[in-house]
Amino acid sequence: MTKGNKISNKKELSPEQREELLGGLKARFEKNMHRHKGLEWAKVQSKLEANTEKLWSLHEMERTGGEPDVVGHDKKKDEYIFYDCSAESPKGRRSVCYDREALESRKKHKPENNALDMAAAMGIEILTEEQYRAMQELENFDKKTSSWVQTPSDIRERGGALFCDYRYGHVFVYHNGAESYYAARGFRGSLRI
Repeated sequence: MTKGNKISNKKELSPEQREELLGGLKARFEKNMHRHKGLEWAKVQSKLEANTEKLWSLHEMERTGGEPDVVGHDKKKDEYIFYDCSAESPKGRRSVCYDREALESRKKHKPENNALDMAAAMGIEILTEEQYRAMQELENFDKKTSSWVQTPSDIRERGGALFCDYRYGHVFVYHNGAESYYAARGFRGSLRI
């Protein structure tokens, strides 16, 4: 975003982008009430409008194909929880290895990016295995693709990383070298507002 000749690093949306994003989020929220039973859009929207940087993160989730939606409400912290709810792993986040160390370890055919850095730049967290399994209780995702999930440090220290998918009526957790990347593997994120 530019202001005059100065480049702004602020994570803000234009009024038109905000209106378009909020309209899309509301439509998705109303169409998928099974993901957030008992929650009201007006309360979610109020939180969103008060958190412009988080709104920017949701825009990034949307822009990269994540189709973010509310999947819960943390009553203690009064935070709404959004996950990427696209049917398959978000298209704009595929063909990435797990983290920067994995990216730098590749000698040839490096991917353009890595999942952890992309998530950090977007202001979101990669789903944990537990979150991924909870998401699959709402409906089934990743029937043709797979998604990197947060990997325990002892696995990562040995060069591995975890990913999940949904096949044969079950959620599967697999491992790969963290430097691997595939056209059908991306990552799903979470955001609390």
